Amino acid sequence: MKFGLSRIWILSAVALVAKRIGAQDTSVTRLAPVVVEVGRGTHGSPLDLPFAVSVETPDSSRPGQRHLSLDETLSLIPGLSVSNRNNPSQDPRISIRGFGARSAFGVRGIRVLRDGLPLTLPDGQTPVDYMDLESVGRVEVMRGSASSLYGNAGGGVVDIRTSDPLPVPVSGEARLSTGAFRTRRFVAKTGGTAGGFSYQGNVARVESDGYREYSRQRTTNGFGRLSLDAGGGSYALEWLGLKTPLAQNPGSLTRAQFDADPRMADPLSIRKAARKEVTQSQLGLTGRHNFTLGEVEASAYAGTRSLSNPLTFGIVDVGRTISGGNVRATLPLSLLGEDHRLTAGTELQLENDLRLNYTNCNNIPPPTVPTATCPDPASERGSVTLNQRELISSIGSYLRDEMALGDRYTLTGAARTDAVRFEVKDRLINATNPDDSGRRLLHAISPMVGLLARLSPLQSAYANISSAFETPTATELGNQPSGAAGINQDLKPQRSISYEAGLKGIRTAGWQYSAAVFATRVQDELIPYDIPASGGRRYYRNAGRTSRRGIELGTGLTAGALDLGGAYTYANYRFVDFTVDTAHYAGNRIPGIPRQTLQASAAVRSGVGTLVAEATLADGMFVNDANSESSPGYAIVNARVVSIASMGLSAAEITLGVQNIFNRRYVSSVNVNAAGGKFYEPGSQRAVYVGVSLTGAVKRAR
Repeated sequence: MKFGLSRIWILSAVALVAKRIGAQDTSVTRLAPVVVEVGRGTHGSPLDLPFAVSVETPDSSRPGQRHLSLDETLSLIPGLSVSNRNNPSQDPRISIRGFGARSAFGVRGIRVLRDGLPLTLPDGQTPVDYMDLESVGRVEVMRGSASSLYGNAGGGVVDIRTSDPLPVPVSGEARLSTGAFRTRRFVAKTGGTAGGFSYQGNVARVESDGYREYSRQRTTNGFGRLSLDAGGGSYALEWLGLKTPLAQNPGSLTRAQFDADPRMADPLSIRKAARKEVTQSQLGLTGRHNFTLGEVEASAYAGTRSLSNPLTFGIVDVGRTISGGNVRATLPLSLLGEDHRLTAGTELQLENDLRLNYTNCNNIPPPTVPTATCPDPASERGSVTLNQRELISSIGSYLRDEMALGDRYTLTGAARTDAVRFEVKDRLINATNPDDSGRRLLHAISPMVGLLARLSPLQSAYANISSAFETPTATELGNQPSGAAGINQDLKPQRSISYEAGLKGIRTAGWQYSAAVFATRVQDELIPYDIPASGGRRYYRNAGRTSRRGIELGTGLTAGALDLGGAYTYANYRFVDFTVDTAHYAGNRIPGIPRQTLQASAAVRSGVGTLVAEATLADGMFVNDANSESSPGYAIVNARVVSIASMGLSAAEITLGVQNIFNRRYVSSVNVNAAGGKFYEPGSQRAVYVGVSLTGAVKRAR
């Protein structure tokens, strides 16, 4: 694992050494460059945490990124993979140790946060299309089961942290990039600081025709943040917004279609005009205050989302409101002769969806006269097939204790209890359609225990046993194979327990390293599948038991003008007990996950500019539970040159880059268990791009 730029780890090392020299000086843990907040209640070095954690500073270690997709931002983190579907109507698929690898829509199985505010909904699904990537300063990733702190969908945690604005009263930046497939992106940014107050904001516009046919996109997103550090506390107000009037859905392909032309779109997706239109806005408030006895943190947020989503099997229309909050307190104390750090918190999330499904009347073929399901031949929206209010709420409370055992060891224990409530209020009731209203309450208690051993001030070893649970999402509970509305009462939550051990540290000459081994047992794993006559609609069932065993290795090195990074993942994930009708899948590999993945990067800096090279090698992966078909493995290389000219507080930057230099044809993502053999989502072939940015600032008057 490459934890990030060496400068972050070196500052961490300085903090650790300072902590050894002056144990009473707790101000060390408040140094911004070394703070890691992905472990709730812990704000210190990654070397202090008894689990696998990664910290990346993507724009610093690998400059010149286009900020178009999360696969750029989340690179070089072992155990984590991002499958770019090259489909603007589908979010990239993010997985950590296999959790979330087979998501059919959005991100699921892991928790995603922005500056500590949850983007993950109470049912465990995360739409990340509105996550701004322009203002990302660092990424904190907790790899492994995290439900003891984060609750539902706690197979891992990704916390995106905003960069600090420039230390000047006013700054501005304009950036334009253009490249293959008529992709254009324009960004305007501003920010500044004055005393303890800071502000920043940006707006970005993306237009692209896409690598594949029928994959045009038109998107505008924005971000704003106001923060204040005063009186022993820090407070922030943050906004995220998105407007996407067009994002076409090219669908997935059969192997024959992929071999013939990977740029083609699924003909059914074109005929049914599959696409999405979405508008989203979310506002959040966070605060942290230090007291003599400890620290208190609180947050609250609210947002809305409007989605129109024509699909091959129908048209989905969702109006959503979300809200929630979290409060936690951290208290250091001495008990029975040992030093403890206690953290207790409670989190509440609410979701209110009005869901309408319509018959998709695009190319049925178009009726010349009205029919029962398509009464208006000129409208793509036919009869209403579902009309219901979906109410989802979750409440969780957790307790964490970090106990120092002498100078070298720390024992951590944590537990969380959660209740997730689903309720459906059917609004489509008539003589032929009975009332399908219903409710379901799912509970979980998630414990964790970990031991950390400080081998030296700059090295540590750890081991932990942790648990996770994952409820079906509201959509998964509503998509019943019988065709009935309401809530599926038979689909169970997925539960897991993980055993992990690892080693991490910093050596001389700016070299960082980490190694982790883990074994996870999953009960009632949620498995997606299609029914041939369903038109591409996804359904879910529970597998009996699965086993996941893996090895994660990472390294990073800064030597003068050279930055190197590498991440290797070995994933042996198999079904242990899984039978469907007369088919027995025990011993088969879990589909959608490559067995081995290797990522590497190099950045060479000079007075002229910086040369960045990146490479990804991945095994093929099975595409169905039967393991009867698989995607091919691939090796992809990207490169770019970034040149900066500065004069005072003004600067100009030019980036010239190439994605997939050798123009390899490959499958970047798979649609697991898809009907009709439509498993394959092609990755982009060679793409050349150029970017120009201009930055200016007004310095503070003396």
